[in-house]
Amino acid sequence: MTYTQLVEQIKKKQSYLCIGLDTDIQKIPAHLLNCDDPVFEFNKQIIDATHEYCVAYKPNTAFYESLGTTGWLSLEKTIQYLNKIFPSHFTIADAKRGDIGNTSQLYARAFFETLKFDSITVAPYMGEDSVKPFLEFKNKWAIILGVTSNAGAKDFQFTKSWDENESEHFFPLFHKTLRRCSQWGTKENIMFVAGATKAEMFKEIREIIPDHFLLVPGVGAQGGSLKDVSTYGMNDNCGLLVNSSRQIIYAGNGKDFALHAKAEAEKVQKEMSVYLKEI
Repeated sequence: MTYTQLVEQIKKKQSYLCIGLDTDIQKIPAHLLNCDDPVFEFNKQIIDATHEYCVAYKPNTAFYESLGTTGWLSLEKTIQYLNKIFPSHFTIADAKRGDIGNTSQLYARAFFETLKFDSITVAPYMGEDSVKPFLEFKNKWAIILGVTSNAGAKDFQFTKSWDENESEHFFPLFHKTLRRCSQWGTKENIMFVAGATKAEMFKEIREIIPDHFLLVPGVGAQGGSLKDVSTYGMNDNCGLLVNSSRQIIYAGNGKDFALHAKAEAEKVQKEMSVYLKEI
């Protein structure tokens, strides 16, 4: 999916909602456990119920890998279903890969060619050669970890860093991450993860990368504010994909769980439409 296509979907749906398919077999409704593939059946019903209110879906691969080959097959069926039935939705493999160049190249082939995701989350700690292989695929995206929403982010991301090439010599390390990584590609193939629980950081993030899309976790169950993220993080083309996982997919736990998910997704979309009108 291209930058322009993604922006068009946001405008058309008046939504920048990404739904995280963090499907835990221990949390899905009990009646689904009788299905041949409970995880895929849960995902399918969530997708069918919520697709009109969101522009993206993001399976976190850990929930599937933890189940071995069975879980991987559920992931494959999920992305195949999305690509076949809802091809206008942006798909994100939340896999947080990042390794030496030849290994990253294989990860890129796995998620872009074999599974056919639009994008993958990438950890940049090993540097440019660990990220570049993900940028060699047309209309595919690397979503680079910039500033995250977890408590441990302070251990490295907010430590002061020295760079004699920058006008500010001492600044948080995540500033350098955003500056350096944005030079490896363009706004057409790089996004950055920016955690919603760090909403006060969005102003300075936008000073560094005004045009790139931001994937924003942490809204909803983690306590992030959609209003704050939208106020400080939007650019002229919206530039946001705000992810919500547990708040939507586990909104209900009975046989009507999908209807509860639909209602929650609709509520988020309606709030987003208000903020979109402001730009």
